[in-house]
Amino acid sequence: MKVLSTNIGEPVLVEWRGQSVKTGIYKYPVDTSIYLGAEDVENDHVMDRRYHGGTEKACYLYSADHYPFWQAKYPDLEWKSGMFGENLTVSGLDESIILIGDCYRIGDAIVQVSQPRQPCFKLGIRFNDQAIVDDFWKAPYPGVYVRVIQPGAVKKGDELILIEQNSESLSIAEVFSLFSPNPDNLDRIQEAVTEPFLAESCRKDLLKILQKLQDGSEFKLSE
Repeated sequence: MKVLSTNIGEPVLVEWRGQSVKTGIYKYPVDTSIYLGAEDVENDHVMDRRYHGGTEKACYLYSADHYPFWQAKYPDLEWKSGMFGENLTVSGLDESIILIGDCYRIGDAIVQVSQPRQPCFKLGIRFNDQAIVDDFWKAPYPGVYVRVIQPGAVKKGDELILIEQNSESLSIAEVFSLFSPNPDNLDRIQEAVTEPFLAESCRKDLLKILQKLQDGSEFKLSE
């Protein structure tokens, strides 16, 4: 895996259901390295820390290999790296083999995989089409949130080097699939919520789904 683009964003004011909302999802490529800090990327802007940033979701990575799939679905957009709000656009990133708790060295930084991305309405605003939210849930391409274990600079061309694998854990793709309303997921959700390196916010959301499945209640994916 290799970093193809480093991306940051400025705050953008958007309209959502009659209200003005600030978002940092409009990332754009930069020619310099970016510094991965313990809680966010330096000089980037995270506007809603309930769902982004912080120690468990300090940086977001997305695969350049998935771009053609989305470009075919949304051909009228002006495509560039950072479209999904990712700080690092990476070649060769495969969510089916990246495990929760895996640690990678990227440039001067060391990061630990914490959870898949859970899309919200701001992705729909970025794509100018809220259909992307449902499409994103259905596709096996959520991207990867990481903790920053060792802060440091990352630049285009840096490789992601696996330095520690949490071999007994679930993959990013497996965890993401558990958000589908499927009673067959019960055992896997129970396994996922006991994973110590899973981000707490993701664990809480899975516990809510687990409770509803055990109660026989219906649930919908988050917007």
